[in-house]
Amino acid sequence: MALSTARTLPALRDEYTSLYAAAQLRPERMAAIDARVNTIAANRARYEAVAAPFGVPWYVLGIIQSLEGGGFNGHLHNGDPLTARTTHVPAGRPTTGNPPFTWDESAVDAIRSRGWTPATDWTLPGTLFQLERYNGFAYRDHNMATPYLWSGTTLYTSGKITSDGGAINPSVVSQQIGGAALLKRMEQRGLLAPQGTSFVSPWVPALLALAFAGAAAVIVLADDSPRRK
Repeated sequence: MALSTARTLPALRDEYTSLYAAAQLRPERMAAIDARVNTIAANRARYEAVAAPFGVPWYVLGIIQSLEGGGFNGHLHNGDPLTARTTHVPAGRPTTGNPPFTWDESAVDAIRSRGWTPATDWTLPGTLFQLERYNGFAYRDHNMATPYLWSGTTLYTSGKITSDGGAINPSVVSQQIGGAALLKRMEQRGLLAPQGTSFVSPWVPALLALAFAGAAAVIVLADDSPRRK
């Protein structure tokens, strides 16, 4: 299947739905997948405390943290240590405050920098779009299913960007568990409640939407800078 080179959710919605339906979890990766899911589920309360005011599903923060590394000692942006501002892409985050930062402070900055609000689309295609956008769309230009989503599934075999701004090394196999694989396993284990093509109905509480309507503009990071994750 040829992947679209589009960068918008409306153009990619049907593709995400089809790819997710076609992807199968690789049996040889199941132990690693379950270990990641266990860690994410164990920290649900902390993710919810940060994510809920922005209408972001708790598991999205858990998946990003799993992919970016650093645990609760690293920036959600990219896993860099919380003892300083980020140095890898996106560099210089958070732009306000002074290090050392707490994980929660950095996670809020990551959410705001992406422009996520209670009106953000968190259907299945919307979630996959936001996860791929978080890392960048560079793999699409090479008709390659990004490991950031699909590592651990039958849609991914090899190929990885190993340095920020670098090219794809076709011989490198990602050892990460991609976001789509984690979502699929969480769904199988009953941690998510899918509704058609949606894990949760888009959450747009009126009061929160009004609160965000008057908020200052946020910085939305570039989507096409190749990243090492």
